[in-house]
Amino acid sequence: MLVLTRREVEELLDLDALLDALAAAHAELSSGRASLVPRVAAFSGDAGLLGAMPAYAPSSGLGCKLVTLFPGNRDRPTHQALIALFDPQTGTPLALMDGTYITAMRTAAAAALAARLLARPDARVLAILGTGVQSRAAQTMFPRAYAFAEVRVAGRGEYEEAVRGADVVHAATASPEPVVRLEWLRPGAHVSSVGYAEGGSELDPALVERADVVVVEQRDSALAPPPAGAPELAARRPDGLVELGEIVAGAAAGRTSPQQLTLYKSVGVAAQDLAAAALVLAAARAQGAGRQVELEEVAA
Repeated sequence: MLVLTRREVEELLDLDALLDALAAAHAELSSGRASLVPRVAAFSGDAGLLGAMPAYAPSSGLGCKLVTLFPGNRDRPTHQALIALFDPQTGTPLALMDGTYITAMRTAAAAALAARLLARPDARVLAILGTGVQSRAAQTMFPRAYAFAEVRVAGRGEYEEAVRGADVVHAATASPEPVVRLEWLRPGAHVSSVGYAEGGSELDPALVERADVVVVEQRDSALAPPPAGAPELAARRPDGLVELGEIVAGAAAGRTSPQQLTLYKSVGVAAQDLAAAALVLAAARAQGAGRQVELEEVAA
């Protein structure tokens, strides 16, 4: 089994290839060719949780991410993860790699892909709300998906100023209170949200209600109870949600007019992690990176 450290994963993951890999994975997911279940978790008292996210996709194989969420962490990331990949024909373990970097970059990349599919063709101004890990990942990935003339990054107390006049708004906070208000948005704006906060939401409920197009990774995951789903979408019917892969494959429309308000709400699905991990594994094999570990004793 190949073992890859966080530094190796960061060096091996091709961020330019990640957008196309995610598009392929989402098309497979929405067509029924991929298999996954909404995230399940065990809670470590009130400190945090350990989530398990298994999946299979033809383009990226079989694997599982184990991810922890400990909101109180100050000396280390709140989200930490490992990803294990297995041979889809035999079940043999192939690789174990750090998943913390992958989690951040695939989340931002999927939101950037959604912006490429849903933003107006003349969109020029991007507002990123938040200054943490997800904000930095978005600053890296969104320009790879769209040619923005201006990128605004806003922290607390600056949200309204950043949102007003923006064509694309990306919320990446842990705020239990809305950081994107419907009345701040210009007509035809596209909004994405990747933040999670127990007991609240970074999205204005009026925005969720009024959005003309609401896009998710997978309906079952988005509407599942916590820790898998997005409670802010509870008021939307399943047939009122569009899957990202349906738009990628041309099976559903995204934006159909310049004045529509579009919303992408991410909860994170394992098919995204597999898409990124498969890129890392392929690069590691090509470059001879990582360390091989025998899990079974080999006879002399």
